[in-house]
Amino acid sequence: MDNIEALSPKPDEFVENKGSRHPKGLWVLFGTEMWERFNFYGMRALLTLFMVNSLLIKEADAAIIYGGFLALCYLTPLLGGFIADKYIGNRNAILIGGSLMAIGQFLLFISASSFSADLGSAKTIMWLALFVIIFGNGFFKPNISSMVGSLYPKQEKSKLDSAFTIFYMGINIGAFLGQFICPYVGDVKDAATGVRDIFAFKWGFLAASIAMVIGTITFFILKNKYVVTPEGRPIGGLPKNNTSADFEEGETQTAKFTGASLGITGGIFVVLFFVFRYLLVGEFGFKAVEMGQLIKGIIYPFIYAAGISLAFLIMSSAENKIERQRIWVIYIVSFFIIFFWAAFEQAGSSLTFIADNQTDRSIFGWNMPPSMVQIFNGIFVVLLAVPFSLCWDKLRAKGKEPVSPMKQAMGLALIALSYFIIAHNVKDLGNSGLLAIKWLMLLYFIQTCGELCLSPIGLSLVGKLAPKRFASLLYGVFFISNAAGYALAGSLGALIPATGDKFSKAQEIGVNLQDVLDKKVTLNAAQVAAFEKAQLPLANPTFAGVEIHNLFEFFMVFVVLCGIAAVILALISPILKKMMHGVN
Repeated sequence: MDNIEALSPKPDEFVENKGSRHPKGLWVLFGTEMWERFNFYGMRALLTLFMVNSLLIKEADAAIIYGGFLALCYLTPLLGGFIADKYIGNRNAILIGGSLMAIGQFLLFISASSFSADLGSAKTIMWLALFVIIFGNGFFKPNISSMVGSLYPKQEKSKLDSAFTIFYMGINIGAFLGQFICPYVGDVKDAATGVRDIFAFKWGFLAASIAMVIGTITFFILKNKYVVTPEGRPIGGLPKNNTSADFEEGETQTAKFTGASLGITGGIFVVLFFVFRYLLVGEFGFKAVEMGQLIKGIIYPFIYAAGISLAFLIMSSAENKIERQRIWVIYIVSFFIIFFWAAFEQAGSSLTFIADNQTDRSIFGWNMPPSMVQIFNGIFVVLLAVPFSLCWDKLRAKGKEPVSPMKQAMGLALIALSYFIIAHNVKDLGNSGLLAIKWLMLLYFIQTCGELCLSPIGLSLVGKLAPKRFASLLYGVFFISNAAGYALAGSLGALIPATGDKFSKAQEIGVNLQDVLDKKVTLNAAQVAAFEKAQLPLANPTFAGVEIHNLFEFFMVFVVLCGIAAVILALISPILKKMMHGVN
């Protein structure tokens, strides 16, 4: 295919024609994102189990690392979005991001292949791999979402909720494949003894790397033919090639930030960084060197401070009241999304540990690997995405479609309901009872319904409200709410109380763990060392000054946080609707 053919697509390739509801470019982006999510979610399913079992990292620290890693994956889109908007365009950013993520996954494969020979080097390679994936994700994520929004002319922006729901189905087909294949080859236990093969994780990481290579090549080959405007101009090309047709009428085509705004933004960032650092770890300096404290005291404050300071910077460039109010809607909705992701992203940490240690995972005689339990989310999204999309279309046709913030309030309410149900089903398990897997399946079903009310609708909302000149940057702001949610997910996931396996390990040492947690006995030095080696807790975790004694109390934390957020967002939705100035 030569360049002339690439820039002169056939008429039947566009949404305006009778045979197609959405442009074919949507399906190219759908497929690219599908392979990227295979790569990301496949790795995510294995990451904490790999850290705990192969790299011998404590569960609480693994949860903190996991939260920090995911948070940075949703912080770097700020950088990737800015560079794409200003210099290299969406297309080049996606190719760079996909290549980096493939390399990062391959580094995890090397780490999982070498830990038995040199544990220290394997940990170092793991850290390097995570940071490469973080920056790759930063280039990839905001730019592919921005391109979906750019596929639709101004007169067809009403289709974006439906388009993003379909796009979201691609995300979750990839998640389903990744969460099935990577655990299938990477989370292996001996059928007779139940002992995990700690050397198998590498095959899961290798599968994730191969998936990312496929996705990147797919986009490279098809982008010029299908990811174009109805007139045949490339979408997401170099910013210098944009024309007035790419912008709303009267809209400034280049984001401009004054020196004063940049200086104030820097000052706000520094002040907020140390404020959040003090709130999270109780110090302004850098005395603490323990792993979990380093992440909570550096990465988490950086994320929170960056989100607020960047929000100020973008608002300083707003040109009129309507633009400012629409941006405020993005900020307000983004704040409430934090609580959703803090609860939803327990899937890769606390819910995985519970699935591993205190769940009967038998399905028709087959014992499902614990890292694969997350697959139900992907399955349910694939099954429900199109019905949800059709539902919004039908409600819109009848004039009864809820405004986007109300849909997101519904999502928060559903995730609160899911944890309320699971909390009451673990209430009487005790230290040795097993949770039936059907309750985790129900949890993921309800959470998937909540996710479809919230996440694709949020992506669509940014596409409809964001000024074109910093659309990718505002997607970055939206993703930073995910980052903040994941950071909070890491902190909350570390609150998980002792599960049944911990009591069994303590019994092997000759100690009743419940007596230790209830402070009825004092351990001697040898017992403390044995507890440390076995990664056993010496006290119950606390949240906001309240001690978490059991799984019931742990899950009720998410019920309260998400339930309150849902009520408040629902109450203010009419106000937000007015601030959106005609955008639904």
